[in-house]
Amino acid sequence: MRKVIIRDRRKIAPFNEPARDLRVLNKPLWLFQRDVLAPYCDHELVVNSLEEIPQDGEETLAYRDNLFFDAPFMKEFVSRARALGKACRVAFALDDKAIVTHALPLQSDIRREGNILVGNMFYFPHGPEPLVRPLVIDTAATEVGYYHIPTYMAYNKGDLTFQVPLRAFLSIEHWVHLFIANSPFGIFAEGARLYANLSKPATLLRIFFRSLLERRQFLSSSALVKVGRNTTIDPHAIIEGPTFIGDNCTIGNGVVITNCVIGNNVNVMEGCHLMLSVVSDGCYLPFRAALFMSTLMENSMVAQNACLQMCVVGRDSFIGAGTTFTDFNLLPRPIKAEYRGRLEPVGLPVIGGCVGHHCRIGAGMIIYPARTIESDSIVFARNGMNVIAKNVRYEDSHHFNWRGAELHERLYPRDDNL
Repeated sequence: MRKVIIRDRRKIAPFNEPARDLRVLNKPLWLFQRDVLAPYCDHELVVNSLEEIPQDGEETLAYRDNLFFDAPFMKEFVSRARALGKACRVAFALDDKAIVTHALPLQSDIRREGNILVGNMFYFPHGPEPLVRPLVIDTAATEVGYYHIPTYMAYNKGDLTFQVPLRAFLSIEHWVHLFIANSPFGIFAEGARLYANLSKPATLLRIFFRSLLERRQFLSSSALVKVGRNTTIDPHAIIEGPTFIGDNCTIGNGVVITNCVIGNNVNVMEGCHLMLSVVSDGCYLPFRAALFMSTLMENSMVAQNACLQMCVVGRDSFIGAGTTFTDFNLLPRPIKAEYRGRLEPVGLPVIGGCVGHHCRIGAGMIIYPARTIESDSIVFARNGMNVIAKNVRYEDSHHFNWRGAELHERLYPRDDNL
């Protein structure tokens, strides 16, 4: 089958790159798509619109290149579309909780048509056709809790949950969607599928006997924790699965890793805590850094005592020591993010911040929920102010305003008495 990739050239703030080039589960989105579609498609064509697809009668799968979809979703869609034998497109029911709750905010490509929701993925058994039927796919969402807010909190008290799909589909049009793709629709979904498989006695016994053989706790056995080549793990580290650790990594003393994806050539040093997070290739975490449901793209660094909760950080960026990304709005109102020049609700009761590519964030900064720092920015405390309450554009950052010798002079003023 041929796959036709419809280019989406919209740039995602604050990265200023199209979605296809941004990382999801430690892969550029275009590569993640290619790997998922490898069992079905053997060649590809890149176009700008559906009208450019040749009328040659070839079996075709067409999709926009800003879509995130996982292997279980594609297996369901392709098998049902081939069984139907007619031109169709992805659709969802109006009560699909994963789509309605997490995929619809801050986007326009998944839209309502009649009594269903349709997305930009098409199947043509004999080349493009004018009549395309909706094919409703059930994401098989399950509710998973991740926070409990004390009763004395006046807003969003009680259990906070994600609607986690066992078959994930998402249109990435905002940085919040990168968080959704990596955490609720990525790592959480993998854990939900594992939990579903544990109901099968054969799977449960296989993991149980593996843990007995290795003398490890059930969740720490090699059946659930996959480790690459030349990786060194301190015996005092605690790692619980499902976790994937790449090649040439170093995991230090006292590290705690729970349900994470760790790329190649990553150093996680003493006392770091990582939970439900993605740490891409070449990243470095010195001692006592903490990540919770956060994503680091390649070659980034989070310095000691920094705390990232439900955040996304671009490539080649640095987060200074003691910096904290807050994720809960203490004010009794929804969290909003900038979308198409307006502030729109993100659809989540808690969310962290986002840092673009090639940024430098100084020590001791505090970033409010849903705030962004644009690529190539340098931000540090000045005049005793270390709180970021608004989005930081490159033009507003210290990198733009203080260049060269002037920047050096302001950072390190000369003392004529020396």
